[in-house]
Amino acid sequence: MIIVMKKGSTQKDVDKVLNFLEKNGLSGHVSKGVRITVIGGIGTDTPLVKERVEELSEVEKVIPILKPYKLVSREAQPENTVIDIDGIKIGGNEIVTIAGPCAIESEEQLMTTAASLKKAGVKILRASAYKPRTSPYAFQGMEEDGLKLLAKVKEEFGLAVETEVMDTRRVELVSKYVDVLRIGARNMQNFNLLKEVGKVDKPIILKRGISATIEEFLLAAEYILKEGNKQVILCERGIRTFETSTRNTIDITSVPVVKAASHLPIIVDPSHAAGRKELVGPIAKAAVAVGADGLLIEVHCDPENALCDGKQALTPGEFSKLMVDLRKIASAIGRKM
Repeated sequence: MIIVMKKGSTQKDVDKVLNFLEKNGLSGHVSKGVRITVIGGIGTDTPLVKERVEELSEVEKVIPILKPYKLVSREAQPENTVIDIDGIKIGGNEIVTIAGPCAIESEEQLMTTAASLKKAGVKILRASAYKPRTSPYAFQGMEEDGLKLLAKVKEEFGLAVETEVMDTRRVELVSKYVDVLRIGARNMQNFNLLKEVGKVDKPIILKRGISATIEEFLLAAEYILKEGNKQVILCERGIRTFETSTRNTIDITSVPVVKAASHLPIIVDPSHAAGRKELVGPIAKAAVAVGADGLLIEVHCDPENALCDGKQALTPGEFSKLMVDLRKIASAIGRKM
């Protein structure tokens, strides 16, 4: 249920409602908006509990949540969530581009790419220190040595950095080095991992699973919010269909559908959707036009010799040209990049 507090409610009033929920076996999640404060009552409630909550003098009204996802829903929070990453805000008017190589391969590769992205105006660098690969013989990443290089990028270039975390045992380690943790498509329903990142005070990029419905996608986010971490950025990266002309099939409609259903920001990864760099630009432009809050784009200083996903990576020059076009589209719809 969603509990709407009366205007002018104090922290003491909120605490009273939270204590009532706890006594009745529910947990309360507070969301303070500009005009009102709402509390999400999560758990198995009954008509009697709902009726008793409505009778509390501090409560304006109670709204039942019919959707299976509660905390991520628009009912729980009508206003958009804006995630702040070192002053970079995702979910507001600015469309944020996160760019970098698929995997960290060497210090030279990462530093060269980071320098070019800094010149292009990028504020957040993406690069994976751990790589989930279909083949056990493929390059698996530089692991902690790669994390240390990300920390060096942050220090030398002033960029925020993000990377993928794959294992509950490495969440604490990865959190020490980066500003944002990414949950890859293969781990969208790794529920133990979702619970673990839900306990850290770091923004989380959650990618949609390769066969996940939007409801399953939002329920995965619910796992993270339920543990207390409200800093979730959803990421559409294409789903597996019968079509083989692209690596995945981009579900561009997921952006407006998710925005209608949830207050969480959503970004788009055109690189993994396309699998071919000549398609990255058109998909990125469509994503901006349809209302995405950001883009996750693979850029490599030497794609032909990349150890991972070189076919879908843009060169720094190609990326800079694309950004010029994307800014025009953003401006046309009243946003900025």
